[in-house]
Amino acid sequence: MEVQVRLLRPGALVPRRAYGGDAAFDLHAASDLDLAPHERAVVPTGVALGLPPGVAALTVPRSGLAARHGITIVNAPGLVDPGYRGEVKIILLNTDDEQTFAIRVGDRIAQLLLVGPLDAELVQVEELDDTERGERGFGSSGLEAR
Repeated sequence: MEVQVRLLRPGALVPRRAYGGDAAFDLHAASDLDLAPHERAVVPTGVALGLPPGVAALTVPRSGLAARHGITIVNAPGLVDPGYRGEVKIILLNTDDEQTFAIRVGDRIAQLLLVGPLDAELVQVEELDDTERGERGFGSSGLEAR
């Protein structure tokens, strides 16, 4: 599947995956901003998407920004509907009590996850099938949450 990407601002970057096989694409800031403690701001990405019918995009926080700096997305996940052709913007919140967080053009500020329609049914069960990860949660695959 191809998704069209239009760059709207100087310095805007096409979203891309950090590693092969990653589920989400990194979104980058398209303007400079200093986010004071407990402040929120709408940060432009300089990107518009041409999503196919039935495909939506979710904007989700970056775990590294959350763990290291307390930066999150207020309406996480944000929803980009398939018919929307305007600029993707991210509502960031600085949860830190003391530190201002500097955002510069090109900084990775969020992730973009494409989701499609599934013909799914939720079925209640007594036990779930076992996996390698099991019930291990936050920090189980990398940086421990602090």
